[in-house]
Amino acid sequence: MTKRWFRTIRRPLVAVAAAAAVGAAGLSTAVAAGDPYAPVNPQSPDSQVDVTGPPFSGTQPDGTVRGYVDAHTHLMSNVGFGGNIVCGATFSANGIADALKDCDNHYPNGQAALIENLTNKEGGNPLATHDPVGWPTFADWPKWSSLTHQQMYYRWVERAWRGGQRIMVADAVNNNVLCSLPTQVNRYSCDDMDTVRRQIAETKKLEAFVDQQYGGTGKGWFRIAYSADEARAYVAQGKLAVILGVEVSNPFGCTLTLGVPGCTKAQIDAGLTELHGLGVRSMFLCHKFDNALCGVRFDEGTQGVIVNLGNFLGTGQWWQVQTCTGELHDHTVANGVIPKELAPYLPLGLVLPIYPEGPHCNPRGLSSLGEYALAGMMQRGMVVEVDHMSVKAASRTLDLLEAANYPGVVSSHSWMDTHFTERLYRLGGFVTQYGHDADEFVDTMHTDEALRAKYHVGYGFGMDMNGFGGTPAPRSGSNVTYPFTTLGGSQADRQVTGQRTWDYNVDGVPHYGLIPDWVEDMRRIGGEQVVDELAMGAESYLRTARAAQTWSPPTDLATGRPATASSYQWDLFTDLRAPRAVDGRRDTRWASAWSDNQWWRVDLGSARQVGRVVLDWESACARDYRVEVSTDGSTWTTVASRTGADGGLDVLAFTPTTARYVRVVGTKRATSYGYSLWEVGVQAT
Repeated sequence: MTKRWFRTIRRPLVAVAAAAAVGAAGLSTAVAAGDPYAPVNPQSPDSQVDVTGPPFSGTQPDGTVRGYVDAHTHLMSNVGFGGNIVCGATFSANGIADALKDCDNHYPNGQAALIENLTNKEGGNPLATHDPVGWPTFADWPKWSSLTHQQMYYRWVERAWRGGQRIMVADAVNNNVLCSLPTQVNRYSCDDMDTVRRQIAETKKLEAFVDQQYGGTGKGWFRIAYSADEARAYVAQGKLAVILGVEVSNPFGCTLTLGVPGCTKAQIDAGLTELHGLGVRSMFLCHKFDNALCGVRFDEGTQGVIVNLGNFLGTGQWWQVQTCTGELHDHTVANGVIPKELAPYLPLGLVLPIYPEGPHCNPRGLSSLGEYALAGMMQRGMVVEVDHMSVKAASRTLDLLEAANYPGVVSSHSWMDTHFTERLYRLGGFVTQYGHDADEFVDTMHTDEALRAKYHVGYGFGMDMNGFGGTPAPRSGSNVTYPFTTLGGSQADRQVTGQRTWDYNVDGVPHYGLIPDWVEDMRRIGGEQVVDELAMGAESYLRTARAAQTWSPPTDLATGRPATASSYQWDLFTDLRAPRAVDGRRDTRWASAWSDNQWWRVDLGSARQVGRVVLDWESACARDYRVEVSTDGSTWTTVASRTGADGGLDVLAFTPTTARYVRVVGTKRATSYGYSLWEVGVQAT
């Protein structure tokens, strides 16, 4: 009772002392410094922004926009995870002292903050201590190494905007297993969809909160965009366009329990319709744990051990692991032991499985329900996030996107096998890198420089703040000089909140407001080219998003057209003749005789432009084959070929040409059976 009373009385005293200290120091708002871009109705006291000069606006001579893009961050995590894991709020109508305060269980000295202490990047001591006081002293948080303290207070976000950022993808996030741990005393439901609704509602409240400070509806710098065109207009106005996204473990209630899915197609339809209606335009189908939609790309190291435990608690199964046989692979799962601090809360005698040597692959790919959800996202023009998918799931997803010629695909925070990068760019997608330390970010950025030049795309970052990933630590050798010039010509000085002054050279990136300082460090490492490519990010993201929102399914020129083949397999119970591959059904197929040299062809009825052929192979697929076209059915020209193919969905794009007939010629089988195709699609481009 004494400790509880101490915590209760301490916070009002801290708030009173903070107001007095800030008032005496003259730190109340930027208005005191005569900043003409400060709010007309500011909250006081509040954090400083410490960027002076007008936010840049307008478009380039070619009509494009400029600005940095953070394609992956978590603005409202404090109301996710049950509301008692990420400590401190993004904003509060009651002021900064109410917003930036620690979780109850972190008082009086942090020793009871089990999740903080187990995940802290500097230690992992379960009994570590920290000063729980946020405003106005911030002795121990926010900090680059702390994963459970608020890093996205709205004035810190404002500083990032003033420093050149123009697009933020704000992903509603949750982890229902972490939320449901016996150690947690939750304020909110752990249900993923409830959490998404709550975080989106809070984001909309923040928009209204900022508007009120700037004089009314629509006047603030923080603008939720419900279309790419709307986002482009906000960027041109010099404002921050916020895209609503979702990254949860079990969207639509699509749990997986001992291999049994917990959702239906009807639930997926209803969930997608609801999310789109709420304004969601970007989404992950799986995150951290296997679910009914797809398998995940494993976590590594000690964190992987803990996440694997979460997979067991959430699905009833440990991660299933296979040794990879090709160049694609997931992260390698660590063999280890369950942290002893968690053992008391787990079934007695629970031990981790022993895995073979890596590289590891998750045998779970994109399920039939996952394919259904993916199709629903495409119909609604949503951006598909492939990060966190197993390579098997990501590969199938890209196959389906290629077959549909759907450009709305993004890898936002370095959780995708890099062998997929060109496939994303070829579709019209966009890639951003996790917010690594400045030197690592620049080195990694250079790796795909030629690809970006080839496809004329910019670059971006996915900071993953408030998302348990960690932010850049102080870098040995960094020498950011204050004040420095930001994108657009504004001047940025050291950021001050209350009694605390943050210096990137000393503190790294403890919160969102130091993103401009981090970019300045990268500019010093990699030169102006780094800034130029990052400044192209907003335009590239908007092109991808708009292409998704204006997409329409390509016309299949082959559906229902006459088809013939060199042979077909006779079957007592079903028809396996050539027309079955163009009947528009996924449960019928053509199958050839059991020999290598076989062909299948379709008559399009008249000469048409042809530029893409989609082959959906049954398990009896071709190892080597070619695609030929003809205008008369006699003279054939090869337009594409594959050797060493592995079946599945093949999309062959080639220079568009005029043809009436399209022929697939198998020259080498992959199995002892013949060749078999579920469907063949022919498209103009």
